[in-house]
Amino acid sequence: MLKKFVAITPMLGAITFPIAVPITISKFGTNSGIIVALLISSLWFIAMLRTSEMPH
Repeated sequence: MLKKFVAITPMLGAITFPIAVPITISKFGTNSGIIVALLISSLWFIAMLRTSEMPH
């Protein structure tokens, strides 16, 4: 299960970010778009750090 999550994490963030931010900006305004961008990028960064595989 973890290997699938590790594999999909970069793709999920790369797809979610450019779709969610413009939709939020168009429906709710620039401030909401900025907040969504910060939240998505922060969660994506944390997920990438938590699931990173370091060489031994």
